[in-house]
Amino acid sequence: MEAEKKYITAEELKEHNKPGDLWISIQGKVYDVSDWIKDHPGGDTPLLNLAGQDVTDAFIAYHPGTAWQYLDKVFNGYYIKDFTVSEVSKDFRKLAFEFAKVGLFEKKGHGTMYSLLSIAFMLSLVVYGVLRCEGVLVHLVCGLLLGVLWVQSAYVGHDSGHYQIMTSPAYNRAAQILAGNCLTGISIAWWKWTHNAHHIACNSLDHDPDLQHIPVFAVSTKLFQSITSCFYGRKMEFDPVARFLVGYQHFTFYPVMMVGRINLFIQTFLLLFTRKGVPHRALNILGLAVFWTWFPLLVSCLPNWTERAMFVLASFAVTSLQHIQFCLNHFSADVYLGHPNGNDWFEKQTGGTIDIACSSWMDWFYGGLQFQLEHHLFPRLPRCQLRKVSPIVQDLCKKHNLPYRSLSFLEANLSTIRTLRIAAQQARDLTCPVPKNLVWEAVNTHG
Repeated sequence: MEAEKKYITAEELKEHNKPGDLWISIQGKVYDVSDWIKDHPGGDTPLLNLAGQDVTDAFIAYHPGTAWQYLDKVFNGYYIKDFTVSEVSKDFRKLAFEFAKVGLFEKKGHGTMYSLLSIAFMLSLVVYGVLRCEGVLVHLVCGLLLGVLWVQSAYVGHDSGHYQIMTSPAYNRAAQILAGNCLTGISIAWWKWTHNAHHIACNSLDHDPDLQHIPVFAVSTKLFQSITSCFYGRKMEFDPVARFLVGYQHFTFYPVMMVGRINLFIQTFLLLFTRKGVPHRALNILGLAVFWTWFPLLVSCLPNWTERAMFVLASFAVTSLQHIQFCLNHFSADVYLGHPNGNDWFEKQTGGTIDIACSSWMDWFYGGLQFQLEHHLFPRLPRCQLRKVSPIVQDLCKKHNLPYRSLSFLEANLSTIRTLRIAAQQARDLTCPVPKNLVWEAVNTHG
């Protein structure tokens, strides 16, 4: 005889939202992931951010394959009594299942193979140019080419980090370490830690680390209130130094992006050499050791310190284009304070993202991430499929009266600088206490 079902309300579910007492629901069934969280392949941050909520849409987005079969192990016997699904969520889930049915998540194309071959070719040219050629101009070109190599390698690392390019987790992990740690010097463990949080809490000022750049940048006056970063666990002080730097951020944005790679190196070491639990720590450190062996050796082969500095700065300058692109995708989009809400997954992704319009022959340059909304909705979808599904996503946004913003690269830059300039002007307004300026908040509600 079938046991009688036990029910709790959505409000009761919210009470189980802390480490050691962490419940979530998926399609009306409640799961206790208090112990399993330490084994979650995506880390603990996504589960902590969505604790005590229905996470069906996020689960579908991240697990289009066989992950459903593991849920029964953590099912605690409860069902949500007042379980409802919005019309937007119904359409999103239907779309995800249709994509899975026709195999879009498995059809990875040959883009990764071409990328890896081009990376190997560029690395060969760079090494040859540094070791065998003596011209300053040749060495400058080699530095620029190394920057292009790093950009393309980062895209491969990103795709493998989302398990998009290989057929098994082990092969994906190998691609992650090679493309991330060994070739670019940026730990895939650090990237996954921050990037998963970014996807789940897209454009939450206190939960999304990709918007937490105080004291250098602030995309919203809400950051002037010295809010606490729930990701880093520290207060983001808007002190006089931050006020000064933010006050001129629309001028410093591009120069900072030119050397932004240094910050990524620092963040990588800060994570790997702390007490925080890091999956595959030893493997990540080994990959970094590879990078910090070949890269300094290559630079040291240049004839003098002037050319060495020129080479490094040229490579950093090229990678700034990628750093800028990531900012264009989010800085001038909608922002909010607080936990992400599992029940408005689709709405939060549309509000927090901006696509970059370009011709198909430029897809290699953007690594597929010009389709930022499509990628956020379906992070496991291979990049070769993003252009195909874009019209379908646009139609769904139109149906539910949700924003679908697609700007040219120039328009996206202008929009980002405009957002930074407006916030900068407010930061410099020393005669008005920023948090109390209600007129400003009224005319700039989107951040």
